[in-house]
Amino acid sequence: MNVVVIGAGLGGLSAAAHLRKAGHDVTIVERDAIPGGRAGMIVEDGFRLDNGPTVLTMPNLLEDAFNAAGAEMKDYITINPVDPMYRAVYDDGSTLFVRHGREAMTQEIREFSGPNEAEAFGRFCDWLERLYRAEMDAFIDVNFDSPLDLVKPWKSGLELVKIGGFGKLGKKVASFFDDERLQRIFSFQSMYAGLAPYEALALYAVITYMDSVEGVFVPEGGMHMMAAGLAEAVEAAGVEIRYSSPVTRILRRPNGGAVTGVELGGSERLDADAVVCNPDLPVAYRELLPGIQAPRTARNGKYSPSCLLWVAGVKGLPPADASHHNIHFGKDWDGSFKALIDDGVRMPDPSILVTLHSLDDRSLAPEGCSSIYVLEPTPNLSGTIDWSRERDRIVQSLKDRTASLGYPTDVVVEQVYDPVDWERMGMEQGTPFALAHTFFQTGPFRPNNVDKRVPGLVFTGSSTLPGVGVPMVLVSGKLAAERVDQYASRRR
Repeated sequence: MNVVVIGAGLGGLSAAAHLRKAGHDVTIVERDAIPGGRAGMIVEDGFRLDNGPTVLTMPNLLEDAFNAAGAEMKDYITINPVDPMYRAVYDDGSTLFVRHGREAMTQEIREFSGPNEAEAFGRFCDWLERLYRAEMDAFIDVNFDSPLDLVKPWKSGLELVKIGGFGKLGKKVASFFDDERLQRIFSFQSMYAGLAPYEALALYAVITYMDSVEGVFVPEGGMHMMAAGLAEAVEAAGVEIRYSSPVTRILRRPNGGAVTGVELGGSERLDADAVVCNPDLPVAYRELLPGIQAPRTARNGKYSPSCLLWVAGVKGLPPADASHHNIHFGKDWDGSFKALIDDGVRMPDPSILVTLHSLDDRSLAPEGCSSIYVLEPTPNLSGTIDWSRERDRIVQSLKDRTASLGYPTDVVVEQVYDPVDWERMGMEQGTPFALAHTFFQTGPFRPNNVDKRVPGLVFTGSSTLPGVGVPMVLVSGKLAAERVDQYASRRR
């Protein structure tokens, strides 16, 4: 089949790789001049600044995409482990280094919190591994056609019930650790799913497994190299990538029906037997599919919090004790989530992530300079913040906080992204984290990657299944390719 993929983000690139493996002819059309989508990069004045995802976990899933394109990942990019994976700084002044590897982390916890908590970490890792085994093949790396599909992998579902996967994440983590500081570092990952630890189901600790057990990695040259390398690999496999080619409409047969291609720039037509769509799903329905309403969950669902992101190339070097990823926790943990998610206001004492890509890769900044990536969770555009009025004040307070923590802030190059910017870039409700992973917005309840009203159209990316995050988006590309194969077999 002739397949057009809209968007050269990681989901679109993964889909293209798996589609080529299946023998389809593939063209990717990308509105920007570079691949990556949300995993973009600013190159200016000797700096290379990532402006998208900053944490890479489960690199084997990225390698799977390269392999699908008939390539070896090592021939295109080099992936290195990050160690320490995080430096966690608490409001009481204590600091925990999250080490790469179970034995090293056990020793770190023993020195930080005592032998009982170190022993608990071993039991926690065992539980996380059971959780991952129960979820991955049965509920993550799989296409769903209806909620009834949840019944099929009943053994895995029974295992999740048995190990407490349907309880609350915060309480489950607290059942292992008495130290509230450890509870924070092993449950904050629920934010990736758009939920507070006290409201997320324990089964979302699978993100903690990917993060804290499997480990955190970074590509040489920055996170954007994931997309740049994969784009090069799929082109070598025969995929055509057309950059600076914005899609203005998905074309269909007269009076509705199956897709026939895409319209580029309002005039050019590109024919296709199937279309894989990587843009944010609700935005794609609204802007590319006139007359077709997005699924109810996409229209009326609960969206994840957003973030304020400040990326900069600065003069000076970070503090001597800084790590690649630094989490600075605020005081009131639960209260911060309530403000952010329930009240739609800024955290009263924000927890922030400071990533220093150039700390481990000096090619990303000139001599004597640093790249800095500072993220503060904020409400999405359904919240109460008027960004047109409050943006400058909030941005300045974030910069002041960063400086007070000892980081260099003498700016050479910078870019700020707030929820209005994310919305302008095509992200529903101004959040780069899509629909929150509540139970009824996950698996078969999440907007599906196919729509019976539009045969031949398949979605990929964080707003369809399996969900948010680099590993999930890579899987979504593979699942999209499987849907195209199913469609092709029905047409024969």
